[in-house]
Amino acid sequence: MMATIDDLYSSLARRLRPEDVAELVRQELGAALSSAESTILDRAARGAHARGGWAYSSMSTEFQQPVGLASQVRTARDLFPALAAPADAACDEPAALAPYIAAASGTIAKSPGASDFKRHRLNRPDRTAAGLGELSKRQYNKRFRLLGRMEAKLVTLEREIRKREYTLVAKSRLASRIAKADFVADRDSACFIAYLTARANLRSVFTNGAQARPYDEIADMLFARCRRSPTAHWWAVAHVHPVREVLDRLTDEQKGRFLAVWFDLLAGIAELLRSVWEKSRFDRATMIVKRGDDSTTWNAIAGAWNKARESWIAVLHALDMDALLDRLCPGKVLRLMAADVAYWHRASGGGLEPDTAVWAALPAPWEVLGGTASCTRAEVEAVCVRCGVDPVAKGWTAPRPGRAVEAFRPTPELVHGVAVGHPGLAALLRKVGVFSGKTLKLPAS
Repeated sequence: MMATIDDLYSSLARRLRPEDVAELVRQELGAALSSAESTILDRAARGAHARGGWAYSSMSTEFQQPVGLASQVRTARDLFPALAAPADAACDEPAALAPYIAAASGTIAKSPGASDFKRHRLNRPDRTAAGLGELSKRQYNKRFRLLGRMEAKLVTLEREIRKREYTLVAKSRLASRIAKADFVADRDSACFIAYLTARANLRSVFTNGAQARPYDEIADMLFARCRRSPTAHWWAVAHVHPVREVLDRLTDEQKGRFLAVWFDLLAGIAELLRSVWEKSRFDRATMIVKRGDDSTTWNAIAGAWNKARESWIAVLHALDMDALLDRLCPGKVLRLMAADVAYWHRASGGGLEPDTAVWAALPAPWEVLGGTASCTRAEVEAVCVRCGVDPVAKGWTAPRPGRAVEAFRPTPELVHGVAVGHPGLAALLRKVGVFSGKTLKLPAS
């Protein structure tokens, strides 16, 4: 049993198909499932073995991991043999790398962050004064250059770690932060969390319509088991499903902790949004991507902001503290849209997402949280009315109303968001690179 629940726990930071997680759920719950529950679960679990004659997916089951400093540390071991270097396994951990880089810098009298090759290097008299007279200019330069690269790489690594964390938040809220002890405390809760997380982690499909919602009929069946379980772990469930029904089952202290976690996330995400925005030339009035725009980074962070904002507002309502929104109600962030999808919308009789006009008229989130701009609930409601948007139904000023339960649909095989009917064909299309900008381009031969 523990092997299965361990697998369920490890899936929280991965990208397993819901079908594969459903099979793990079936193994974990076993005879505890009623006949009706087994029938519902089998709609997904049977897909873990075979679907249409194939039984695997060519898509990665992992989120992309940041690249650490293993290569630079290997070089540093030779150049700074007297220092204890981080182990290979710690070369993607900034907490282990920063002290090592600082210590190595001290051996050549290099100040932290002073890495400009022209302005910050020591000349011969300065090297002699620093006790480096026996170190040749060439050997000093090698060490100086390496440490400069390591400092820059460490900054990039820290940023990429944050981006990955926010990518996970954008998909499945706080699933990856659930402590294992909390996860395994109740198996009905664990099964619901793991399955809903797998559904939330599905890749977006290239479409001019709405994406499928994570909460489907199988998630609903598993959530009903949580309702009936006297040992349901609602604190863990709230990490992935912070609806009023769940939050009302928490203590005020737990609600307060969630409120702090989500607001802290909002502050961090807002700062990264500001950084990306200032380096970009996005057209805020249309949010249609142009050549050179880093849409991947922006869309991942925007998704994380919207998830964190939605969850923060939900906790405020559960604590009956939604009056805070009268003074502080930062708006949602719009993702960038591919130009061909925008054209698709227009060709099918649609237009820009109405929320775009609201986003364009409101202050940017980093300005609101930074205290340089006001954004109250009344101001957001006024902009929504002016733009013809319902502020409650669209989640601008209150938690979104409850949504219908989705029917289960098999996980599509995707290549750059385009559905392909067979994983073998999808792998081939990825290999030969026939998709460019979501458009199919067949090879010449």
